[in-house]
Amino acid sequence: MSRDARWKALLELLVERGRLDVEEAAAELSVSAATIRRDFDQLAEQQMLVRTRGGAVVHGVSYELPLRYKTARHASEKERIAKAVAALVSPGEAVGLTGGTTTTEVARALAVRGDLASGSPALTVVTNALNIANELAVRPQFKIVVTGGVARAQSYELIGPLADGVLGQITLDVAVLGVVAFDVAHGAAANDEAEAAINRLLCERAGRVIVAADSSKLGRRAFARICAADAVDTLVTDSAAGSDTVRRFTEAGIEVVTV
Repeated sequence: MSRDARWKALLELLVERGRLDVEEAAAELSVSAATIRRDFDQLAEQQMLVRTRGGAVVHGVSYELPLRYKTARHASEKERIAKAVAALVSPGEAVGLTGGTTTTEVARALAVRGDLASGSPALTVVTNALNIANELAVRPQFKIVVTGGVARAQSYELIGPLADGVLGQITLDVAVLGVVAFDVAHGAAANDEAEAAINRLLCERAGRVIVAADSSKLGRRAFARICAADAVDTLVTDSAAGSDTVRRFTEAGIEVVTV
């Protein structure tokens, strides 16, 4: 197992359990205790966990994995969701994409749509996510508008008043939101209030709003609200979403697409 794969697995275990012992982690990953101690020390130096005697705990109360370590979580579900979301976008539209692993997959799904391979542009994409802009900028069929702002390392998203200025001058056909949590009562939410503020502006500038979220995000709350549930037109999620959960969103007037 490579170091990056090992670090990803360690951080995943920490998110799930909140605390890990060296011996426990070594057994889980089939490596030596010395290797795990070294990994914990290096991750602690990057402020991605807190070292304890004999182990590690998550860093802070509201722990958030950096984007590069989230990519393997629910990967197949995110790919299916992304393909379904991309199918809801029509040629010629202006689309807003927030940051996140699911919206990154949406960008990739749009990039391989055959009917968007021509046109000038076939699609206008507005995003505050540096990684999404980087992937799509080489595609001549897309006009890419980047909001500006200050980069947030965990998500590669641009935040702050510089982004506000751009979003206040544009109109979108559709905004696609990646979220940390989505609940009928509490709405769509993120961990970071500055990201939530930019995502909220994208929603306000859009004719319709799509939440792209795997089932693990549903029925949950997070620190910073992006928008109320009634601001969302469509939820695209995976088939593991419970029938009661789907019913609550449907009763709230949200179209639910499961894949």
